[in-house]
Order: sequence, then structure tokens, then C-alpha cells
Amino acid sequence: MSDVPALSPVQGPTTGINLDTSRLQNRANLEAAGKKFEAVFTGMMVKAMRSTHLAEDDLFGSKGLDTFKEMQDTQFATGMADHAPLGIGKAMTEFLARSQSGLQAEPPPTDGTPS
Repeated sequence: MSDVPALSPVQGPTTGINLDTSRLQNRANLEAAGKKFEAVFTGMMVKAMRSTHLAEDDLFGSKGLDTFKEMQDTQFATGMADHAPLGIGKAMTEFLARSQSGLQAEPPPTDGTPS
């Protein structure tokens, strides 16, 4: 009676967005997503700072230089997220881990003192 095909359980009805959440069941995937999120967030901050044009003259400006600066900012943000994180990615990872019943939050680091 219905000519409408059944929707795949993995994709949304109109968006085509993947609704498969099985990747969230792995702690390593959550941590990688947290690092990527932090890199994107840091990149947005760097881009906003660069857009202020403080003490920048347009003497040597060009599209090529702008593209290079964007690539440099992306690498800087990724490196910053890996080596000097702000903590946003970790907070997101912990929030998602708490929402998943199979994952436990990482235990706090012990410094050798008994609690």
C-alpha cells in the first residue's frame, strides 16, 4: 500500500546525516573527537584574532599570503590542541562518556598519596 521506501536506520529522513552512534562506544574515538573539537575551536579563536588586523599593513598582502596564513593557523591550532590543550576537548569527551552507559570516565590521576 505504501510506495515510500523504508528509511535506512543509519541515516536521517531528510538530512542524510549519519545517525549511527556506535563510534561513541569506544573511548579512543571519543578522545580523538575531543582533540579535533579542540583544534577546531582553537582555530576559530586564532582566525578571529587574525581578523583584527592589529599592526598589519597591506604592503605585502596577497591572496597567496592569506592562504598560507590560514594553513599556518590550522597547523598551529592542531598542534596547540595536541600539546597545550585548553581543556574544552577533554570536557566534551567526559560529557559524552557520561552519557554513554558502557563508558566510564577516566579515573583522576593518582599522585601516590592514599585517599
